[in-house]
Amino acid sequence: MKDNMNWSLFWSTFKKTYSIYLVLLALFIVCSFANPNFLSVNNLTNISTQLAVTTILAFGQTILIISGMLDLSAGSVLALSGVFAVSAYKSTGSFTVAIVTGIVTGVVCNVVNAVMVSTFKTPPFIATLAMLTMARGVALLFTKGQNILQLEDFTILGQGSIGFIPIPVLFLIAFAIITWYLLRHTKFGRSLFAVGGNEEAAAASGINVSKVKYSAFIINGIFVGVAGILFMSRVNAGLPNGAINYEFTALTAAIIGGTSFSGGIGSAGGTLAGAFIVGFLDNIMNLTNVDSYMQQIIRGAIIALAVIYDIRSKNRRTKNTLGRIEDKSGKSGKSGGRRGEPIQEIAKGPH
Repeated sequence: MKDNMNWSLFWSTFKKTYSIYLVLLALFIVCSFANPNFLSVNNLTNISTQLAVTTILAFGQTILIISGMLDLSAGSVLALSGVFAVSAYKSTGSFTVAIVTGIVTGVVCNVVNAVMVSTFKTPPFIATLAMLTMARGVALLFTKGQNILQLEDFTILGQGSIGFIPIPVLFLIAFAIITWYLLRHTKFGRSLFAVGGNEEAAAASGINVSKVKYSAFIINGIFVGVAGILFMSRVNAGLPNGAINYEFTALTAAIIGGTSFSGGIGSAGGTLAGAFIVGFLDNIMNLTNVDSYMQQIIRGAIIALAVIYDIRSKNRRTKNTLGRIEDKSGKSGKSGGRRGEPIQEIAKGPH
């Protein structure tokens, strides 16, 4: 009996931790059989390069969603950061000035998001939806609706390589490591999980919730700014209408990777796996000539399934938690306490 319980606990932990990687491996194997071109070095390199921008955005989304927020403005802010960076480069010829300009733009837009969300208590959905429209409008106003062309050496960031590794892939690896370290090995990361899990309890335990939210948005702004620079460099133009719907691709990668929309759960590794699942699916659908409209339907179905799975997982976790509380309260009742009192106290939350 004890062996069965141990095995059940092991399998539950293994499934919770590694299921997304098993799905990625299974998809990789299926895609390799579906089309022989999938396994070519050029194809896998192209997938990784194309994923760099949206995956960096997905890491920013992961940090925000874990803390109980999200960013619907990422694609528009990416475009604004990118065109400002491109304009700065054409004016000065300096990579440093261009990069700083792009990052500062992303941070400023996200500070505005943070002010609306944390200071004025606007729901993140509404606040970032407003920024989505404003940032895109500023990008179009700044460029007068025209693309900025002839970027010259600026393209090296998005199209160059160091050795055999494309520079965007190096950025992807770097941001994956940064996100992993922030979430798993810093006090800030622990605060993100606490705020996303239960904001009131986090505040009662001494966490500065407002500071955590501002910091999360600022970090997201840095990520979005860098993504904008890479995007414009890769397409060799400053596109004010570029990166439309990229925020939804990033959200999809984060949610498929196990980041819970309810907050408090997520990982850098899961988001990276989720991004590659999306990338592999898009690539194999293109290689096998799946109709573009059908591809949109499939992507939408994947998002719906991921959200349904997240909700069901949350419900299971809640039932398991309540079950453990009831077991403990039952034991307390036998020793003289009244059954149900601990649950009532927990339900009240922190005072």
